[in-house]
Amino acid sequence: MLSRIFPDRFIPVLLGTILLANLLPVHGRGVAVASLVSSGAVFVLFFLNGVRLPRDEVLAGLKHWRLQGTAFALCFVVMPALGLAAAWGLGGHLPPPVVLGLIFMGVLPSTVQSATAATSMAGGNVAASVVAAALINLAGVLLSPLLFALLASSKGVVIAPETALRIVTILLVPFLLGQSLQRWLRPTVMAHKAIATFMDRSTIAIAVYVAISAAVVSGVGRVLSGGDVALLSLALAVMLALAIGGALVAGRLLALPRGDRIMLIFTGSQKSVAVGAPLATILFAPDIAGMVIIPILVYHLMQLVVSAWIAPAFWRQSDMRTVLVE
Repeated sequence: MLSRIFPDRFIPVLLGTILLANLLPVHGRGVAVASLVSSGAVFVLFFLNGVRLPRDEVLAGLKHWRLQGTAFALCFVVMPALGLAAAWGLGGHLPPPVVLGLIFMGVLPSTVQSATAATSMAGGNVAASVVAAALINLAGVLLSPLLFALLASSKGVVIAPETALRIVTILLVPFLLGQSLQRWLRPTVMAHKAIATFMDRSTIAIAVYVAISAAVVSGVGRVLSGGDVALLSLALAVMLALAIGGALVAGRLLALPRGDRIMLIFTGSQKSVAVGAPLATILFAPDIAGMVIIPILVYHLMQLVVSAWIAPAFWRQSDMRTVLVE
């Protein structure tokens, strides 16, 4: 019963973190301590990402430019366009930070673990999924902030030099450090995947807790109504449906093999809260960051649930074709 309600174990963790931030938000002197802990955890997270992402496999995967290029375009062209369109359409109906969050969500890279897991569950091309996720996340460390600065400039948002320096210090430097030490550390890290996964999810939870806490203290409940949440959820559901549909159409137009088309569906439509939550705490003031990440939190929960529902359907369809052929 619980596995059907929460097909991914991280869903109740995220929900619990949001609830805790609403009931016991960090405030006063604790904010500085929590922000320092969050920054430290983000540094470690991106260091581990640098160690884990297979550089050699990414370089080899670049040979399949049609598949990888399509996944890249879905993530950094189609999804940002959808986010920008949603922001313009809902500009007068939602609080400005939440509208900004739609653009922010659109420019984020795809997930790594959940997209690969869903591709595997659906019987898709897992190796291509790993390469695409690695390639997209490698590019996303720098491309996501740059794309956001470009698209959000119309909303009057400017990334200050000190913010850019924090991005380099907390995200890029540890990532590159992890890549440089990958040869020696990757076997150990991959042998202890459970610890690395725990670090991933703990860091996300800490960043979400700090951001939501600041939003609660600043009075987000008085700004965002139940109707706003319903409207935002509807818009995000439409975006997810369009992203999945766009990936399906792209795969068919390119006449890609079935396994590659399945990979595109999950890699091209998903967005990473593992990058989004930490990046938001760097780009925005604490009280603004909590509202900016609301769209990516809702979208992330939606994509986990939808992926867990449709992946087995693809697998059953594959099994049925095998039976018919035999």
